[in-house]
Amino acid sequence: MTQSRLQFLQRSKASKEIMKSIKNTLLCTALVLAFGVPALAATDLPSGKSKSTGREFKRSAPETIAPRFDDQEYKELTVQVVYQVLLAEVALKRGKAEFASQAYADLAVRTRDPAILARATEVAGYARRYDLILDLARLWLQVEPASKRAQQVLVGVMIMSNQFDGLAPQLIQMLEADKEALPGNLLALNRMFARSQDRQAVLQLIIKVCAPFLDRPEAHYAIAVAASAAGDHTRALVETRRAIELRPDWEAVALLEAQLIAQKSSTEAIASLQRFVEHHPQAREVQLYLARALVGEKRYGEAKAQFERLLLANPNNPDVVFPVAILALQENDRTLAETQLKHLVTLDIPDKSAAYFYLGQLAEEGKRADEALAAYRQVGQGEHYLPAQIRSAGILNNQGKLDEARRQLRDAAAQNPSSRVQLSIAEAALLRDAKQTETALALLDQELGTQPEQPELLYESALLAEKLGRLEIMESRLRKLLELQPENAQAYNALGYAFADRNIRLPEARQLIEKALQLAPNDPFILDSMAWVLYRQSDLEGALALLQRALALRSDPEIAAHTGEVLWMLGRKDEAQRTLREAHKKDPANEVLKEAIRRFLP
Repeated sequence: MTQSRLQFLQRSKASKEIMKSIKNTLLCTALVLAFGVPALAATDLPSGKSKSTGREFKRSAPETIAPRFDDQEYKELTVQVVYQVLLAEVALKRGKAEFASQAYADLAVRTRDPAILARATEVAGYARRYDLILDLARLWLQVEPASKRAQQVLVGVMIMSNQFDGLAPQLIQMLEADKEALPGNLLALNRMFARSQDRQAVLQLIIKVCAPFLDRPEAHYAIAVAASAAGDHTRALVETRRAIELRPDWEAVALLEAQLIAQKSSTEAIASLQRFVEHHPQAREVQLYLARALVGEKRYGEAKAQFERLLLANPNNPDVVFPVAILALQENDRTLAETQLKHLVTLDIPDKSAAYFYLGQLAEEGKRADEALAAYRQVGQGEHYLPAQIRSAGILNNQGKLDEARRQLRDAAAQNPSSRVQLSIAEAALLRDAKQTETALALLDQELGTQPEQPELLYESALLAEKLGRLEIMESRLRKLLELQPENAQAYNALGYAFADRNIRLPEARQLIEKALQLAPNDPFILDSMAWVLYRQSDLEGALALLQRALALRSDPEIAAHTGEVLWMLGRKDEAQRTLREAHKKDPANEVLKEAIRRFLP
């Protein structure tokens, strides 16, 4: 066979059609997605006539593994090409990707056939031979310079292997080739380099790639995103503002600018959003972001007003309705909150549990027990399920249905084993409130039998033991808890306060509570405990200072009772009586407070 005849066979149409019938999924999917070029499907493969055989053909789908030849096509191919293709495909099918990739690479280099080069790069991808893909893709572009797929493969493997040198011209060429998709492709640039750790290198590359397109706002946006990722705050802001100049109503750029400004000043970021909304009152996404930013800064009144404006334009948008309801709760506007939550559960949203939970709370606070129970029953699995079950049990207990309340908690524990500890503790709390402290402790002891080192069970059972006067049990469990959690401030505090309350082991009590204060210096209950130690040690002024600080942090009836007692002992009886009366109005059922009132109020 002559050399010219062999070259003809290597370039033959039959060869190309056969190779293009092989599985043809593009290796570099990230790049394809970025530029919107879909992988070939069976319907994308055109039919026609083979120039070498004159026969009708229809290209097979990408799932085809091995090429199929008819008699005429065999005549148009060398035996070696056919043999090597079949050998590589059989090897690939048997999991020998490395052998297959090497066989195809050898064949591609010898034939320089675009179809074989395409298949060779794909098989090299299965073998993770990115070095081979790079060489093959470069050869493919030499043979077929206009091939978009060859460009995509080359760019994709360069990105995957972080070889940025020489990449910019290839990307620019691809961007220029599709003017219609240019804006979207510019915006997709940063996604292509999401896995790269060298953010500075990515920034420099994107600056080069965007240089021919700086009349487009998307180019400046792409540079801004890359600059922000690279920590170049100044460049990011400059590029963002250039993008806004070119496209003043672009919400995405306004949001990016606010995010960049917020790194230095949340107040200035909010101001920038407010200016944008003032000029573009229909910018819903920016309005939503602004409202949430106001919430983040605890500017609840302004946030509520912003959400209410959004609500007028978007009355059925859950992203607006729910925040309005939560802000109304924050502002203690129960009527608005309940109205919006009831509307929210009529909308098509995937999970209504949060809405039903808050509706249950509102009904419970409004003394509408049956309505609250009905709402809590609608709360499904998730973060609100456990508190809904516990609150439901509390309502039943208040109705005198302790057995039913306990049964509900036990049923919930059976269905949710991961929440068994919390539900058991809740059941013990019901029993304690019902003056069945012995039964409550027995319940937690039973749970500790299967989980002897469970921290919450140790803590709660220790408190119950203390209430029953079983100090040895209390102390042993709290000591065990401190072995497991040496930084548990509440355990130190509970043990120290138990001693101080009984006026025993005061130096040790003080040491324990001082340790608790080191761990949680602004905890009002630990401050109260420390004050009680000082009171027992006759430091009344020191005790009062700590109690007043604790009461300012939290209006708690027991802290108020202790404050009243210390004031009384200091001879400031009018202040003591006033403190106790004010606390009694808020918590008339508290036992510690009632005892203080019995002792100090006439």
